Amino acid sequence: MIRSALLLALLSAIPFAHAAPDLTTVAERSQFQKTGRYDEVIALCAAFQKAYPKQVRCIEFGRTPEGRPMQALVVTRTGAFTAQAVAARALPVVLVQGGIHAGEIDGKDAGFLALREMLENRAAPGALDKQVLLFVPVFNVDGHERFKEWNRPNQRGPVEMGWRTTAQNFNLNRDYAKADSIEMQSMLALVNAWDPLVYVDLHVTNGAKFEHDISIQVEPVHSADEEFRKAGLALRSGVLADITRLGSIPQPFYMSFAEEDNPASGFADGVSDPRFSTGYFALRNRIGVLVETHAWKDYPTRVRITRNSVVSVLEQVAQHGKAWQTAAREADGRAARLGGTGLPITYKATDKKRMIDFRGYAYTRTLSDVSGALMTRYDETKPQVWTVPLRDEIVPDVMVTAPKAGYIVPAAHAAMVARKLGQHGISYRTLGAAQAKADVETFRAEKVTYAPVSLESHVRVTLQGGWKSEPRAIEKGALFVPVAQAKARLVVALFEPAGPDSLVQWGMFNTAFERKEYMEDYVAEDVAREMMAADPALAAAFKAKVDSDPAFASNPDARLAFFAKRHTSYDERLNLYPVLRTAVAP
Repeated sequence: MIRSALLLALLSAIPFAHAAPDLTTVAERSQFQKTGRYDEVIALCAAFQKAYPKQVRCIEFGRTPEGRPMQALVVTRTGAFTAQAVAARALPVVLVQGGIHAGEIDGKDAGFLALREMLENRAAPGALDKQVLLFVPVFNVDGHERFKEWNRPNQRGPVEMGWRTTAQNFNLNRDYAKADSIEMQSMLALVNAWDPLVYVDLHVTNGAKFEHDISIQVEPVHSADEEFRKAGLALRSGVLADITRLGSIPQPFYMSFAEEDNPASGFADGVSDPRFSTGYFALRNRIGVLVETHAWKDYPTRVRITRNSVVSVLEQVAQHGKAWQTAAREADGRAARLGGTGLPITYKATDKKRMIDFRGYAYTRTLSDVSGALMTRYDETKPQVWTVPLRDEIVPDVMVTAPKAGYIVPAAHAAMVARKLGQHGISYRTLGAAQAKADVETFRAEKVTYAPVSLESHVRVTLQGGWKSEPRAIEKGALFVPVAQAKARLVVALFEPAGPDSLVQWGMFNTAFERKEYMEDYVAEDVAREMMAADPALAAAFKAKVDSDPAFASNPDARLAFFAKRHTSYDERLNLYPVLRTAVAP
């Protein structure tokens, strides 16, 4: 007894600094009514490393525009805590990301909970022996600190939360392909270094009221490399089965009605463009997982089912990760052989429908005296099974043919494009000599359409036209971007004008479609007369055009443009997309 009393006295005298770190979150201590500020992430990152020095490293992988550290936890029992060590041992890496939309903050609290339980061997025992987890609690850090109540009025909890976009008002889940934001550039650098096999993006969905609590979407399942889709489907099936056993009612598609606010319209599945995480990683031959909890479930419920989803992914990778790594490497090899072949650049759901039973609530649709629109109102006390159509047959939509060798970026645009290629880890080389006449393909826009408003700081542009063979001079300092590389699908997505997230559609070459040089109308009048006098065939063509086309005949600008386009002073580069295609590597 004396010894016990003495021992207790000695223990109580130990300074607080030597006590075990507290690894619980504000969310847990508040019974999941609240979530912590970003200083909690910084403290927990250090605390986990202190509590588990052989299993956890806390790293900083970037700084936000407002100067905050972007932190990640490297978690494994393999002893591999650097990207180089992981690559040398060919360990599967899973990157779990919370707070890309910082009001949808379930992933931060769920991730810390899952992490602690795994380290305590209360969840996914043995999983950390076979893989490396990169956990980014909050991606949109500055947005997280725009913190107040009701940032998301269509979401039940927590009491306060962050904001959807960054301090620069970028939506990070529209930025994967164009990578404008400092945050995305930092994330892509992390991805390039660690090459995660699986990238898990944790969200909370907007939308209607129903009983289903989560959707798990994975690519490749419908898109990208057909053989690698088997791995994506296996992961999706495994996670859906795991969380169903734990009481969730998941769906494998985004639960947004085909017709806005109309439950009877049902649902249409699809494939996200590469501006989104799940659309982007499939183009790198890696697996993207989108976890969307349902905003109308309360915060404790959402955190629990997000935690279950994270644990399930890690369990699935522990079991199948090596095989999926092999499948990913094989997909890399096939991608490097895509030159000269046709491949989809967008996908769509067909009109084929099947009826599904969907667990919703009784509802009414009446005209609103506020908005004047037809509004749907749900009665959550009355569960109701809706039998609604689902369109989930996904097929290629827009097809393109990859160039046999690759793309050439003129020297004038090389610096801007090289930065983008570097951000994505895409291989290229700089040409050390000029070519006076190279056999290439050019794309001249027959019609250029600008978006009426800015999107994500860009004025987007769509082009109508096609590739045609045309000899062009290539200056020293141009870039050659080969298709023969693992990221070939991403290369094509960035350079083909039809790609919805191509550099040209994001407006990065808009000056190519702006007329800069011209002649005054009174000069054009004289030039037109001189040209017709010197070329009777041209005069006849002009007269035929006037006689046969009333719109042309009544448009003075069009009539003068007829001659301006045929004059030697006309800018032959106008509407010429600067990027070229080549069948032979220069």
